Amino acid sequence: MMDVLKLALLFGIGSIAGFTNVMAGGGSSLTLPALIFMGLEPSLANGTNRIAIVIQNISAVASFRKNRFHRFKLSFQFALFTLPGAIIGAFLAVRVSDVLFQRILGVVLILITISMFFSHSRKHEREAPNNRSNKLTYLALLGIGFYGGFLQVGVGFLFMAALYHLLRLDLVFVNMHKVFIILIYTIPALLIFTTTGNVNWKFGLILAAGNALGAWWGAHAAIRGGEKIIRIFLAIAIAVMAFLLLF
Repeated sequence: MMDVLKLALLFGIGSIAGFTNVMAGGGSSLTLPALIFMGLEPSLANGTNRIAIVIQNISAVASFRKNRFHRFKLSFQFALFTLPGAIIGAFLAVRVSDVLFQRILGVVLILITISMFFSHSRKHEREAPNNRSNKLTYLALLGIGFYGGFLQVGVGFLFMAALYHLLRLDLVFVNMHKVFIILIYTIPALLIFTTTGNVNWKFGLILAAGNALGAWWGAHAAIRGGEKIIRIFLAIAIAVMAFLLLF
């Protein structure tokens, strides 16, 4: 495949992944295999993918902000609890062999897909007051941060589950907090992958451009469509992920 076609394909996949990540999650289940298909080793693909995640979430946060839909102070408070776990996870990720990484990736994708078919109906709120920010929530954020630093694939689903069920947030606010949190903890993770030589900047920046475009429109769609459109897109994302895993 010619380099131009490879980069064009990567940009297109990034656009789909960026939109998917903001609306639901699981975009990295497309971008990681795509990077490996481009010839990158799994550990290098894992690091390269973080460039796109950072740029994607800068775009999403900017889009939410432009629409005056943000709670930066609370989002940053949540993000701080993910940082220790994310840093430890990233350090571990660069030390895991490619074979073991591939096996872990396969198992995680299956578990995430299965888990997303189980949901409980609850009363939701538009904003999370501080007294709901309990110890269980912070422990969950710490653990999800570790997973995000290590692997990233499907971390959006985990943040959505934690914020949706533990804080009973409206799904639009869930997504608004999610993109900010992921942006903050991915920055030190990317630095770790970069300093250990696990980043391909050429592929990463092309992928990031696509992710940013998709994320910008994903945030717009989430705000304008509300919970209804997010639920529909979440169901589609889960179905596609399940199909890819099965076939």
